[in-house]
Amino acid sequence: MLASSRSSKSKSTAKNLRQDAMSKPDSLITKIFGIPEQISRHSAPLYLQLQTKIREAVDAGVLRAGDVVPAEREIAAAMKVSRVTVRRAIDDLVEEGLLTQRQGAGTFVTERVEQPLNYLKSFSEIMQERGKKPGSRWLDRSVGVPHEDERVALKLAVDSEVVRFHRLRLADDKPMGLEVATIPRQFLDNPFEVTGSLYEALAEKGLRPVKALQRLRAISIDETRAKLLDIPVDSAVLYIERLGLLEDGVPIEFTRSYFPGDAYDFVAEIRNVSHYAPMGFHKSDGVEEDDED
Repeated sequence: MLASSRSSKSKSTAKNLRQDAMSKPDSLITKIFGIPEQISRHSAPLYLQLQTKIREAVDAGVLRAGDVVPAEREIAAAMKVSRVTVRRAIDDLVEEGLLTQRQGAGTFVTERVEQPLNYLKSFSEIMQERGKKPGSRWLDRSVGVPHEDERVALKLAVDSEVVRFHRLRLADDKPMGLEVATIPRQFLDNPFEVTGSLYEALAEKGLRPVKALQRLRAISIDETRAKLLDIPVDSAVLYIERLGLLEDGVPIEFTRSYFPGDAYDFVAEIRNVSHYAPMGFHKSDGVEEDDED
């Protein structure tokens, strides 16, 4: 009878300890993963269950952008799984872009920027709206003859000149994108007039683009650009070509940008075509048209 009483008391104590652990605000692992008994050994692979828990924690705000994720050994010990299992779960989420690993610092929830495709805004404006400090590292500013793709896009004569702005775009001093912007020299004579936002410089001349055509595709980044963006060679990036237009439809800006896939969420509003008027571009163009808000 005494043994039975002790056994019952022991089970009750264990249950209370588990409940206490789940309620402790400083137990991040418990907040993310729960308790070991909540990880099934007989259903989905363990690493997939851990991934699901991490995704749910991010969605619920338990883990926020920039937060550090508990160390592999701590997760393994707390959840009674192998470090190999934890490592696979983490590695897959890093490859997916949800998490980011920094050598010597640990694993963090990736800070992503949501960039709308429906509105024509400068990089600086988008970063400021999200509470980040925009910046640029100038790689080159020059005057020259347009390349074939620039000449065709901007509808320039063969003997025309353009100004080019090649820069690394930063947010809170972190590389966020590479950008090469080309402007017909008739609109902006001296590239060194631009020290900050290109759109602000054009706006001062009454020449800010009011709409744009964009072409997007995923590519693998080369070694030179990967080094500038501080990402691995052959990482997936989003390559965007944008043609900015004035109110009368005259092309004023041709920009090519490279954005790391794990840093951005590009969002577009779409509507049922039967309820949406055409915006004046051909399906064969393969581009999306944005209006300035």
